[in-house]
Amino acid sequence: MATTPEDEQPAQPREPAQRELDAGELTRVLGEFTRASIRLPGTERHSFTTLSVLHTLTHRGPLRLSTLTENEQITQPAVTQLVGRLEREGLVERRPDPGDGRAVLVAVTPAGARITRARHRDRVRRLARLTTEGLSAEERRAIDAALPALAHLATLMTAEREERRRRGDGR
Repeated sequence: MATTPEDEQPAQPREPAQRELDAGELTRVLGEFTRASIRLPGTERHSFTTLSVLHTLTHRGPLRLSTLTENEQITQPAVTQLVGRLEREGLVERRPDPGDGRAVLVAVTPAGARITRARHRDRVRRLARLTTEGLSAEERRAIDAALPALAHLATLMTAEREERRRRGDGR
């Protein structure tokens, strides 16, 4: 097949609606954003794992230690030790599992939920300031337009992780 001068021309940049999503770049940017967001200084000084456990319990409700271990992707001994410390600090409590008298559920206390809410408020305040002061109106609109797709992507990722966990395929 003969080539034409058109075939030899470098590809022209396509309009944004025609471009394919660069999954590698999306992964890199989301990773950087996540790391920066996690490291935003907060009013409460707790480890990331502590904040993650409190967030999980606040939003998912009481969970068994085994479920918490799977969700947080840390070892059973680490979760047991962390829950013990959080219980002594009054941030979580253990309760009998009404569905299985032998099992125990871990639930966040009002004090633990306050930490989660304070962290969320602090992060919202900081991100609002950074976006207002550091981004153009066009950049803010682009992020706003992408939010529904990012939320849907997060839902798909969570569902895939849960399905893999159910099948025993790992994380």
